[in-house]
Amino acid sequence: MKCAAPLQPGQDWCLQCGSGAPGSLGASGWHTGGAIVAVVVLLVLGALAAGYAALNKGTPKAAVVTTTVAQTSPPAATTPTTTTPVTPGATATTPSAKSPLGLGAVKPPKIPLTAITPAAGEKVAKTTTPETKSTTTTTPSSSAPGGTGTNSGSTSEESQQSAIVLDTNAATPYNPYNYPAEWFGDPSLAIDGDTSTAWTAQVNPASAPAMAEGLLIDLKAKHKIAVLQLVTSTPGMTVQVYGANGHTVPTSITDPAWIPLSTFRVVKKKHLRLKLRDSKKAFTYITLWISNAPAAAVGSATAPGHVDINEVELFPTR
Repeated sequence: MKCAAPLQPGQDWCLQCGSGAPGSLGASGWHTGGAIVAVVVLLVLGALAAGYAALNKGTPKAAVVTTTVAQTSPPAATTPTTTTPVTPGATATTPSAKSPLGLGAVKPPKIPLTAITPAAGEKVAKTTTPETKSTTTTTPSSSAPGGTGTNSGSTSEESQQSAIVLDTNAATPYNPYNYPAEWFGDPSLAIDGDTSTAWTAQVNPASAPAMAEGLLIDLKAKHKIAVLQLVTSTPGMTVQVYGANGHTVPTSITDPAWIPLSTFRVVKKKHLRLKLRDSKKAFTYITLWISNAPAAAVGSATAPGHVDINEVELFPTR
């Protein structure tokens, strides 16, 4: 023993210095300690190895397989790279697009990169733009010297003006040859603003189709007249417009006091616009003179015909 202390029979270790008895396992103190440390280290390493193995067995490392889908030319769309984890021991497969119901592979749609040009004969839908209608204003044309003209059913500078307002008694038959009064209708119907009513004048069977009567309008004051507008339900008659001044009406249409404001005009349609002469001159009386009846209105001695003046309007000079 190192301390020379006596040992009891069967005692392997010194109680004073801790050394082993000769021939025992702990005969050398530092050898015994080293052996103990070595055993402990081996146990720790074994425990670490066992733990590492257990961890690797519970969470296997996943193998990564990268699959790239080829693109057609020209490229329709960018296809993302798909990364699929594979469990160890499993067979890696290339994923394919499936329909939502699992009925088969679905090809990705192709997005055109340029405008689509329709093939020959292929119909292409067009967007229709509503057309804008325009109204054309037509000015009466001059058909005779002095500015007399006609314009049926059109809008002119004069028609945009208001017609002269006439008294209800402003119209009377102009009857210089003293035909019977019953040959004439109510003259106020020719200036009442209603084209469904009319003043009528009988055709003399003895002189038909010639006529010599008219409709006189008393303006009550001097007015410059540019246009006379006529509506009739018996087109085909021949008319002429006259103007006069003075305190009394001239007794005959051949009286020099009557100034012709238009030439003789055949009323071919139900509407007639006459642009008058001397529109810068003012008149007190205006007469629409009827010189001939249409053939359809001649009648006979037992059933005389007649002409109708549905409406007469006078438009002033601007």
